[in-house]
Amino acid sequence: MGAKELRKLSKERNVEFIDLKFTDIPGLWQHITIPVQDLDEGLFIDGIGFDGSSIRGFQPINESDMLIKPDPQSAFIDPFMCDPTLSMVCNVSDPLSHTPYSRDPRNVARKAERYLSACGVADQAFFGPEPEFYVFDDVRFDQNQHTGFYKIDSVEGFWNTGTDEGPNLGYKPRYKEGYFPVPPTDSLHNLRAKMSKVMRDVGIDVLLHHHEVATAGQCEIGVRVNTLVNTGDILMKYKYVVKNVALQHGKTVTFMPKPIFMDNGSGMHVHQSLWRGGRNLFYDSSGYGGLSKLALHYVGGLLHHAPSLLALTSPTTNSYRRLVPGYEAPINLVYSTRNRSACIRVPMYSQSEKAKRIEFRPPDCSCNPYLALAAMLMAGLDGIENEIEPPPPIETDIFELSAHERQHMKSTPGSLTEALDCLEQDHDYLLKGDVFTEDLIVMWIDYKRKREQDQIRLRPHPYEFALYYDI
Repeated sequence: MGAKELRKLSKERNVEFIDLKFTDIPGLWQHITIPVQDLDEGLFIDGIGFDGSSIRGFQPINESDMLIKPDPQSAFIDPFMCDPTLSMVCNVSDPLSHTPYSRDPRNVARKAERYLSACGVADQAFFGPEPEFYVFDDVRFDQNQHTGFYKIDSVEGFWNTGTDEGPNLGYKPRYKEGYFPVPPTDSLHNLRAKMSKVMRDVGIDVLLHHHEVATAGQCEIGVRVNTLVNTGDILMKYKYVVKNVALQHGKTVTFMPKPIFMDNGSGMHVHQSLWRGGRNLFYDSSGYGGLSKLALHYVGGLLHHAPSLLALTSPTTNSYRRLVPGYEAPINLVYSTRNRSACIRVPMYSQSEKAKRIEFRPPDCSCNPYLALAAMLMAGLDGIENEIEPPPPIETDIFELSAHERQHMKSTPGSLTEALDCLEQDHDYLLKGDVFTEDLIVMWIDYKRKREQDQIRLRPHPYEFALYYDI
C-alpha cells in the first residue's frame, strides 16, 4: 500500500490519527502520533523528526536530530487507541543523508535479509518463535538506598491455596504442573483467546495458545513462521497486544525470563530454516533427523558462536536465572532430535520436507527481536560458509549423564558478564555485509555493562541479608 491506498483505508475506517512506532536498542516500541491529515507521500519520503538523544542507545545530544519513516506495508488499525488510529512501523534514518541508521534494530534485520540473498546460499530465511510470558494480578518492586524488594501475585499462584479469597475456590496449578490443564485450573483460557483474536485483527497469524508449565499464569501463544523482518514486526506487535489486552482485563504481563523462584522460566525457542526457489534447504531424508549437510553446518555455526550470540538472544541479567546448569534449561551446546535438554532440537513431529527445521532454545523474550533474529541468521550462515561441523548429536537425557560423561560438553555462558565478554571477542561473523556495525556492537556491550550489569552488581541482593546479616 502507498499513501493513496492508506488514505482510502483511513477514510473507510474513520481514522483520525496516524501512530508511528519504532524500536529502541533494548527492544521496546516508542511512538509519536500525528493527525490523519498529514498522511501523504511526503511522510514516507521526508519522515518525521525526533530527538535521538532521548532514545536508549541512539544518539549523543550533540547529534540528536533523527528521522522516522513509516513502512506502509506494516499498517494496521490500532486496537487500543480510543480514537480511530492507523499504526505503522517505522525505519530510522539520518536527517542529512536520509540513509538508514546503523543503530536502528529494524534496519539491521533488513540488512541481514539482503546479505542472505547476496551471499547466494538461500533467498529466504524463515523463523518461528515461541514466546512465553506470565500473567500476574499484582506486581510491586522498589530499590533505593535503604530498601530492596519485589512482590508478585496471581490468583493462579499455588502459594495462594491457603489464602482467604472469600471464597478460595482452589484450582491453582501446582508448581511445574501447569502444562495443558483445562479450565477451571487454566483460568486464563479466555484471556489468551481474546489476545489471539486481537493478534489476528492486527495481522498476526496465530497457530495455537495454551497454559505453560509454571504456576501463577505462565502462558504461550504460538505464531506461524515468517521471514526475518516480518517476524521481528510480529514479535513487537505480539508484546504490544498481550500487554494491552491484559491491562484491559485488570492484569499485567511480564516477558522477563525468570520472574518466579523455583518454577519454570519463560523462553522464546526459535524455529528456523533456509529456503531457495521454494525448496527447503534444511531437508534431506537420508540425513540425521532429516537434516541436510547445509542444515548441519548452520547448526554448527549456531553452536560455535553461541557464547557470543547469547549476548543478543538472552541479553539480560535475568536471562541467566533461567539458563542455569542442573535444571531443564537448554544450556548444553549440543543438538539432538526430540531432546529438550539440548541447546538445539530437531523437531520430529512431521517428516515432510516443508516442516523440516531446527529449534534454537536458549533465546528469551527479553531480546530485541530484530537484533536476535539477525544474529542467529548470521551465525548460521557463518557455519555454512566455513563448513563448521557440530559435535555429535546427543540422544540421551543430558541431565542423567555422569559428571565424567559431561566433562567435555560445552555449555552456554553462565552470566550476562560472560556473554558480553564473548561478544567482545567474537563478533566478526556479525559484521559481514555490514549487517551489524562495529559501532553498534561496541554501543550494545557498553550499554549492557553500564546500564544493566553494573546496576545489578552494585546493589545488595535481598537474600544476602538472609545469608550474611548475622555474620
